[in-house]
Amino acid sequence: QVDVAAMVQLFGYVDVTDTGFIVAVLSIAFNPLFWNVVARWEHKTRAFSQIFGSPHTACYCLGAAILVLNCVRSHCFTEAMKSQPKLEGWDCHWTYYTGLAISALGTLFVISSFLALGFTGTFLGDYFGILMEEKVTSFPFSVLDNPMYWGSTAIYLGWSLMHASPAGLLLTAVVAISYTIAVLYEGPFTEEIYRRKQKGVKNK
Repeated sequence: QVDVAAMVQLFGYVDVTDTGFIVAVLSIAFNPLFWNVVARWEHKTRAFSQIFGSPHTACYCLGAAILVLNCVRSHCFTEAMKSQPKLEGWDCHWTYYTGLAISALGTLFVISSFLALGFTGTFLGDYFGILMEEKVTSFPFSVLDNPMYWGSTAIYLGWSLMHASPAGLLLTAVVAISYTIAVLYEGPFTEEIYRRKQKGVKNK
C-alpha cells in the first residue's frame, strides 16, 4: 500500500505554483498534443506532404520539430528541478546510481526502439502513408509495449532520482500520464490505418 503520509511529505517539497514548474508541465503536456494534432491533420488532408513535396520530407520535418520540442521539454524539466529543493535523505550515492541505472535502461529502450522502427516509423510515418511491411516484434517490442514512451519516462525518473528531486518525480508522473493518454489516443487510430492497409491488399 502507498504510504500517504510519506507521499504528502515528499510533495510538500514541491512548489507547484513556481513559474518554472508550470512551464515544465505545459511543455510536457504540449508535446504529444502537438504531434498528434499535426499527424492527424496530415492523415486527413495530406497538407504537409503537398507543402513539402513528398510524405517522406514532411515526416522528416515533423520528426525534426518533435526532437526540438523534446529538447525544450528536457531543458524545462531540468530547470524546474534546479529551482526546487532536494530531498536530503535521497541525496546520496545509492540514490544517484539507482537513478543512473534507470536512465541507462530507459536510454536502451529509446535507442533500440528507434533502430527497430527507423526514423519514419518512430516519427508517425504511418500517418503520412509511409507504412511498415509488418508489425515490429523484435526487442524491445518483444518485452514492452510502447518502449519509446516508457523508455523516455524511465530516463526522466532516473534523472529525478539522480538529483534527489521531488519536483522531478512529480513531473515524471506528468510525463507518464501524458504518454498514457497519447497511447490511448494513438493506438486505435494506428491499428485502423493498418487494418485498412490489410483490407486493401486482400481486395487486390
